[in-house]
Amino acid sequence: MQKIKLSLLIIILFVSYSFNLNAQSNPNKDKKTENIYDGLKFRHLGPALMSGRISDIAIHPNNENIWYVASGSGGAWKTENSGTTWKPIFDNEKSYSIGCITLDPQNSDIVWIGSGENVGGRHVAYGDGIYKSVNGGKNWQNMGLKKSEHISKIIVHPTNQNTIWVASQGPLWSKGGERGIFKSTDGGKSWIQKLGDDEWIGATDLIIDPRDPKILYAATWQRHRTVAGYMGGGPGSNIYKSTDGGDTWKKIDKGLPKSNMGKIGLAISPQNPDVLYAAIELNRRSGGVFKSSNRGESWSKMSDAVSGGTGPHYYQELYASPHNFDEIYLADNYMQVSFDGGKTFSRMNESEKHVDNHAVAFKKDDPNYILVGCDGGLYESFDKTKNWKFIDNLPLTQFYKIAVDNAYPFYYVYGGTQDNNTQGAPSRTDNIHGIRNSDWFILLGGDGHQPATDPNDPNIVYVQWQRGNLNRHDRITGENINIKPQPKIGEKIDRFNWDSPILVSSHNSKTLYFASQRLWKSEDRGDSWTAISKDLTNNIERIQTPFFGRKQKWDNAWDLYAMSNYSTITSISESPKNSELIYIGTDDGIIQVTEDGGKNWRKTDFSKIIDLPNTSFVNDIKADLYDENIVYAVFDNHKYGDFKPYVFKSINKGKTWKKISSNLPDNTILWRIVQDHVDNKLMFLGSEFGVYFTNNQGQTWNKLKNGMPNISVRDLAIQKRENDLVVGTFGRGIYVLDDYSSLREFKKENVSEEIVLFTPKNAFWYTEKRILGSRRKAAQGDNFYLADNPPYGVNFTYYQANKYKSKKEIRLNQEKELEKNKKEVSTPAWNLLESEKNELTPSVWAFIYSQDGSIVKKVKAVNKSGFNRISWDLTSESKNIITKDNFENSSRGNLIAPDEYSAQMFKQIEGKYIAVSNKVKFNVVPLKQGALKGSPYNVVVSHWNEVSELRSKIYHLSKQIKDLKNKSLIALKAYQRAELVDEKINMKILSLREKILELELNVNGSSIKSKVGEQNDYPRMRDYIWAASSYSTYGPTKQHKESLQNAHTLYNKFNKEYESLNQQIIPINNSLNKINAPVIK
Repeated sequence: MQKIKLSLLIIILFVSYSFNLNAQSNPNKDKKTENIYDGLKFRHLGPALMSGRISDIAIHPNNENIWYVASGSGGAWKTENSGTTWKPIFDNEKSYSIGCITLDPQNSDIVWIGSGENVGGRHVAYGDGIYKSVNGGKNWQNMGLKKSEHISKIIVHPTNQNTIWVASQGPLWSKGGERGIFKSTDGGKSWIQKLGDDEWIGATDLIIDPRDPKILYAATWQRHRTVAGYMGGGPGSNIYKSTDGGDTWKKIDKGLPKSNMGKIGLAISPQNPDVLYAAIELNRRSGGVFKSSNRGESWSKMSDAVSGGTGPHYYQELYASPHNFDEIYLADNYMQVSFDGGKTFSRMNESEKHVDNHAVAFKKDDPNYILVGCDGGLYESFDKTKNWKFIDNLPLTQFYKIAVDNAYPFYYVYGGTQDNNTQGAPSRTDNIHGIRNSDWFILLGGDGHQPATDPNDPNIVYVQWQRGNLNRHDRITGENINIKPQPKIGEKIDRFNWDSPILVSSHNSKTLYFASQRLWKSEDRGDSWTAISKDLTNNIERIQTPFFGRKQKWDNAWDLYAMSNYSTITSISESPKNSELIYIGTDDGIIQVTEDGGKNWRKTDFSKIIDLPNTSFVNDIKADLYDENIVYAVFDNHKYGDFKPYVFKSINKGKTWKKISSNLPDNTILWRIVQDHVDNKLMFLGSEFGVYFTNNQGQTWNKLKNGMPNISVRDLAIQKRENDLVVGTFGRGIYVLDDYSSLREFKKENVSEEIVLFTPKNAFWYTEKRILGSRRKAAQGDNFYLADNPPYGVNFTYYQANKYKSKKEIRLNQEKELEKNKKEVSTPAWNLLESEKNELTPSVWAFIYSQDGSIVKKVKAVNKSGFNRISWDLTSESKNIITKDNFENSSRGNLIAPDEYSAQMFKQIEGKYIAVSNKVKFNVVPLKQGALKGSPYNVVVSHWNEVSELRSKIYHLSKQIKDLKNKSLIALKAYQRAELVDEKINMKILSLREKILELELNVNGSSIKSKVGEQNDYPRMRDYIWAASSYSTYGPTKQHKESLQNAHTLYNKFNKEYESLNQQIIPINNSLNKINAPVIK
């Protein structure tokens, strides 16, 4: 009956959590059900080759080796050794996007973070308020302003840490929210808006007079980005001053332009705080730098300098040098520097540095030092920008889209990045180091976007930079050829999306689809193109669309430069079941379907789709892999201020649609959907906050999160051969969930079993290379960046219904329950406590079997409920001799030979091994053949084992001789203390000692010679066994075999001598008893 109840309980738990695990949708969910899938851990590939966008920097005022760095979309990081090593300190919070970071001037362990990036870019991420840490970033508390979305500046009162001011830009895509200048006088518990409004006017900068904390200056900012365009300014943008600690504000615009202003950067002179600087964006990307010498009472225009590149909205921060008056830095695509207060600017040297600058930090006592954060990460200069040092261990790369190839044995991953080119790398390597920055390579420059691979030829990769500049990359030559489709004479220019979609046909890898406002097809890998549609979008004139709720005049802060065209195709899908069935989605609310290869198109009416806004951007559309009638679509309406998840399914080729977002949390934008190639019900979603999967086609979704921070997942790809899920994040590089097939194999009926062991992938047999040296970082320093390979060998995944608990754990749980119910808890009987103390801890093991059924290895597993993973490193059990001195030491055998093996899970309870799972079979296969043909693999492994066993015997013999020598010394001491004298006994002891010393010399060599590094006259056993040691898969040479035989010969000889000498000690001890010597134990 107890067993039936347990099975029912397990089934209930499975139904409750296996298909509905999202903690955000149910905050009161049991912790156990939350973590069932945590054993499936993502593996990070990097890169740190070009790092990623830095939004702010704070250097500790009393220890300049401590830096806090904010990333636009990669969280916050801390170093305590000037960038040698880093620790992410914000990975478990709800927001991953950081606008600013500030240290409390009275206590630098108090750190404030403003979430939501502080730029107006097309790809900007949103935050959820202001955070505070009181222990240097170890723990965080959200302190409010949760509707601010973008916080650009935080100032803490220099002498009263309860007073904090915040500049909030507010929502970028919509009106409302919490925007403007906010003040708290209770340490952040409550906030009062002091400047700005509740519609469009926020604040982008805030500075304080270092002499008087009652004097503050603020820059307000009215801006609005839509899916169509960007308006970077308005009548609400201006400069204000407060003289009462931010309670009231006065506009200080004398001498400033009368036209609408855009983004404004402010700085105050550290040498003379009466002097202020302002960088102001004006009409159509123009602007100027202004200066006030009277605390803002009036301004003078110094120059026309303005940030360019992506646009003023993306930069425009001003930094005043703490070392030199009138030396100011204007953040820009290429940093602008003025040494005369803004009259003239020159470009900072960036010849060996990434551009697109956002943050600057100085050291107070070093005028030659500058630390700069840009789209490529962190750079520091020790000679005032003449030369730069790159901080090459911050993995913050923002990937738009990714692709995988079918290269063997290890596939490659490719990704288009924000401002960091199109990059590629192997998914793993065959060396001990893992994946280094040098394993990554560049295929094409610029902003990288959606890549694609030829499934039949890994040397062909399709790559592009923004707005459809498609290239075909040849991996052999390294060359790129431009294959962007071109309009014919008389045709209008094509509108390509910033991230234009490309698709390689699953029916013929020579056939490509690419899209602008129309769909293009090539049947010769892009050498020529044919448009197979007319304009499939709404063809909206974006400059006529509303901003701030109405159309805007020409003389304004327009900026359409570094953004996508509008009314473009954003997604393409071809049915794997029917090459004539093609779907496209657009950025202006359209899905179009053709069932005849493009001759005719059918438009989906979004107004007829329940719960879908008409304005939705089609982030992804995917034809079902199994049924040509089924199609899935992921929609995105965040560019209208709507962050809800929208994923839909159609079972009639897009004629009608049904929402399958089910339990996905609110405020979670969805980016990508992929379907498993074996199980039609298993699907994965890339979202603004991680990866979700469903094993019932969207009825419920579960989050996979172990090993990956809370981060935006912009793309997903499945490597079918390996069953790997590859994840492209926008701010933390690439992750891989190695072999997710367990999610496919796990069935409802498995839940009643104690443990379910899933079939592992075959394992490669090889010796790991040491291409940089013997250690993992190979003496390159702690700053040397590495990403992990999968564990070497066979990686097992298993599901365990419940943890096997010890007697003590069971008692403590029972006592806890009694206390919870306010019942008496008594002390257990003595025998029960003794039983707890003597119990062998319950454990779980994987037994590895050879084909003949013998146990090759027992691998200690994790005793934990849910999904778990362990690895077997392909070694056998050690055959080393076990003694009382070494039995607790860890030891392993040699690599096994390639062959078929099997595995089964066991529980160990009270020391007894009990089988608790099914048996699974797998193969261990050679990775590659060497240049020369060696011995058969079984011969190779047999030689390794013979060498190891003989080495163990030699070591043991040496120890036995040492013990025998000690026994002779003990016998001498006993003779010295004997009551009687018998010289014959004494001579026997001395003679034995001499023979032992001679044997020790023959076995171990001369200890006297070793003191000065002199070699022995003749090779020792150890010399021969060393010479016989060949751990190459090539196998033993004749020399190896001969050396092994010589070692055997010497061992047999010396072991025989030892046995003879050991026999002599017993009669000597007996003789000592006759002369009343002390008893020897």
